[in-house]
Amino acid sequence: MTHKTQVDIYYEDTDCGGVVYYANYLRFFERARTRMMIDLGVDPVYWQKQGVVFAVYRAEVDYKAPAVYGDRLEIETTISGVKPTRLTFNYVVRVRGRVINTGLTKMACVGADMKPQRIPDEIEGKLTNQDG
Repeated sequence: MTHKTQVDIYYEDTDCGGVVYYANYLRFFERARTRMMIDLGVDPVYWQKQGVVFAVYRAEVDYKAPAVYGDRLEIETTISGVKPTRLTFNYVVRVRGRVINTGLTKMACVGADMKPQRIPDEIEGKLTNQDG
């Protein structure tokens, strides 16, 4: 399944050169990933209260072209590499159909004590059965 999220670029997202500040792509990835999980039926707030958190342990971003104030990003998110305690989200960012950025985040499932734990079966089932 490919999940799509749109993000509008505001002045506050840009640097002094008028392009999207490079670190903001990680924020945009976070929004896209969270929206995907919610749409798959995995509410991060609910699971956090149950002592289940997904923490980023690796992030990669490849910049191909800039986005600027007024652009609308379309972020395609997919899940790959689901393992017992971790998973990987992949991102492709487009502006008007043109790929401007790609990236990934690797997540570890941890408890409130920040120690690794198995992804609960209920979550794993929703993340690996992405027919919708």
